[in-house]
Amino acid sequence: MASKKQAGPGGAVPAQEQKNGGDAARLVRKPMATFPQQAAARGRRALADVGNLMNGRPSLVNRQKQAAAATENGRKAVDVGSKKPLIPQAAARNRRPLADVRNLIINDRAAPANRQKPLTAVNRNGKAVMLKECKVKPEVIVISPDTEKEKKAKTSGGPRFCRRVPTLFDNLRKCSRASDGVVSSPKKTDPYDIDTPDSCNELAVVEYVEDIYKFYKSTEGTCLPLSSYMSSQAEISERMRAILIDWIIEVQYRLILMPETLYLTVYIIDQYLSMESVPRKELQLVGISAMLIASKYEEIWAPLVKDLLCLCDNAFTRDQVLTKEKAILDRLHWNLTVPTMYMFIVRYLKAAMGDEKLENMAFFYSELALVQYTMLIYPPSETAAACVYAARCTLGMNPRWTDILEHHTGLTEPQLLDCARRLIRFHALAPESKQKAVYKKYSSPKLGAVALQSPDKKLLPV
Repeated sequence: MASKKQAGPGGAVPAQEQKNGGDAARLVRKPMATFPQQAAARGRRALADVGNLMNGRPSLVNRQKQAAAATENGRKAVDVGSKKPLIPQAAARNRRPLADVRNLIINDRAAPANRQKPLTAVNRNGKAVMLKECKVKPEVIVISPDTEKEKKAKTSGGPRFCRRVPTLFDNLRKCSRASDGVVSSPKKTDPYDIDTPDSCNELAVVEYVEDIYKFYKSTEGTCLPLSSYMSSQAEISERMRAILIDWIIEVQYRLILMPETLYLTVYIIDQYLSMESVPRKELQLVGISAMLIASKYEEIWAPLVKDLLCLCDNAFTRDQVLTKEKAILDRLHWNLTVPTMYMFIVRYLKAAMGDEKLENMAFFYSELALVQYTMLIYPPSETAAACVYAARCTLGMNPRWTDILEHHTGLTEPQLLDCARRLIRFHALAPESKQKAVYKKYSSPKLGAVALQSPDKKLLPV
């Protein structure tokens, strides 16, 4: 059987003889056309060069680098192994991969690995031109805290005041007053604007506060309870009412309710008693239901019904309280937005520009007025002004009544004397009175112990 020997690299395949089964067979083969060894070597590709071929053609990146190396300073590409010049065809075949760029030798000197090659381009004449390297400086943003000098420079401008900007409401109000003929009438100038410190406070409603209190004073007479409703009550008396209000004040202080809740509760009780005849056994039920209504209107978290029932020793049931609550609201036509004495006294204390002691003393007189049935003959605005006047007299403030207070209250000192004398007399009788909830409340150091102050003797009736 005949066998073949593969031809060596670059050599011809000779004829071979083999014997099989005693018979000699001579196989004669013609020599194959061979290529020179150097040409065969040129046609081969290294494994590392496979990555540089794209669709059988050298990659663009390798071509650009070879062109840049060949044209720089008129140098010719040199084979690293043989250091012989290559013809263009052979140079194109033996291009080095990207990893072999650092192995090139220029003028028998190895190029440093970390040297950055200059950028070149070809102009219209086909000559290589070196491009200038543009160095862009990175922009650095430095964030540093203000120095002490800068902080002082910012805060050294002194106190800043917010300038009041005219609003659309101001223009509408001017137009409305002009149409009503109000502008032509002489207007009393305010000697001191008490709302200037609150000009930046949106909750103070500086733009509307004057109109709000004018509206309160004009409407307080339409929603006053009758000052003589006790004549229509068959089973209750002034003393029973004083006991109820004194207990309501104590409950409000224990539950830490807002003062608005207390004053609204007393208003609801008096207004309902002015309209309905209440039996004696239901008087406390009216008080509990009125406090529940006022708490729902004024408080964020109103007390629970079971808590109020516990305070009255469970004398009533839950259904009785809810039924009476609905009956009171129906009788008052659900009208709970009324000007109480608290609304006026807050405004007048702001006009008085007093300290905390003056505020506690004024509220002490106002709660004494809540207990007394005879104080219903005065409107809430007059009683509030008399409380501020009596407080200033008791504390010995001079002057007793200022022009600013007269401007904002609309009342002169002689107009307040009658009501103020009643309040001073209640203060003098408070230590011996049976209803001592208000006296004990304002005798505590927490409220300045203002109840322990001696009342003004000049205002005491002889």
